[in-house]
Amino acid sequence: MIKRVVFVAGVTAGYLFGTPSGRRQLDKMKVWAVDVWHDPRVQEYVQEYEAQAAAFAKKQGAAVWEKAVDSAKSAVSSSTTKYPTDDVSPTVVEPLVDADDANPGQR
Repeated sequence: MIKRVVFVAGVTAGYLFGTPSGRRQLDKMKVWAVDVWHDPRVQEYVQEYEAQAAAFAKKQGAAVWEKAVDSAKSAVSSSTTKYPTDDVSPTVVEPLVDADDANPGQR
């Protein structure tokens, strides 16, 4: 089924972009889309949803900010408990292979 949909989409794209009559149809669709977009009824919906999206972003932005601050505070406070700093002498880790061992034939 998906192969048929892809095939039909390919044929349609080939017709619209590859033939003169297809390009004329494409131009008609562009004009129609612009007309629909500039229709006052559509613009009413656009403005309504833009206002809803702005209100949602403002409300959720504050919640996201609070969550980020809480996460940062908990990360800072928990990092001191995971890695205690009372150990004064850090453990020195020696390399397993030094430069001479890595290239034994060269000096």
